[in-house]
Amino acid sequence: MVTLRKAEERGHANRGWLNSNFTFSFADYHDPAHMGFRSLRVINDDVVQGGKGFGAHAHRDMEIISYVLEGGLTHRDSMGEEHTVGPNTIQAMTAGTGVVHSEFNASPNQPVHFLQIWIVPAEEDVEPAYQQITFAPEEKQGRLRLLAGPEHIKGSAFIHQDARVYASLLKAGERIEKPIEPGRHAWVQVASGNLVLNGQTLKTGDGAAISKEEVLRLEGAQGGAEFLLFDLA
Repeated sequence: MVTLRKAEERGHANRGWLNSNFTFSFADYHDPAHMGFRSLRVINDDVVQGGKGFGAHAHRDMEIISYVLEGGLTHRDSMGEEHTVGPNTIQAMTAGTGVVHSEFNASPNQPVHFLQIWIVPAEEDVEPAYQQITFAPEEKQGRLRLLAGPEHIKGSAFIHQDARVYASLLKAGERIEKPIEPGRHAWVQVASGNLVLNGQTLKTGDGAAISKEEVLRLEGAQGGAEFLLFDLA
């Protein structure tokens, strides 16, 4: 079963410096029908204007992943980490017992566009941690590139949950398949472009919850697509 979450039906907030679309309930946007999917709690599609950003704020007991589509995002936190993240880089922060961080547009005049993802961990009160991994863009071209998961695998971030996050870039007409093990679920989020998922067409900003499917058949449609795939318990 594939259940679409259309881009235009998401929550939306425009604060001038920040334009956000919320796949699931977040901050002032609350929809009891969209509180998350399995352990996937947040997918925020954020555009931050030049010179602006999120001031220091606290998190705990959450796996937080940032995936930059355009521009650069500067991260600072109470663990002493300070980095600027661009496209083809996965940033993962385990909030654990508590961490304070800030995120700002690295450019004074160009916007930064990124997806902010929260995954609920399987255990609480773990030690906070920061991970950043950069990969070549061809690693996600025509294939699923593992970004994060519950195993310590070189080239991907470790998270405290039985969930795996993949990125992919498909040209128009390019196809891949992803088997889904019995009892598992998936979420597909289209970052940009057009994608056909098991016969259904998704566009930029669309998402899809997948349950009771044996395999995902993914094909780039007009103009191709960049998307994230979450394999969830």
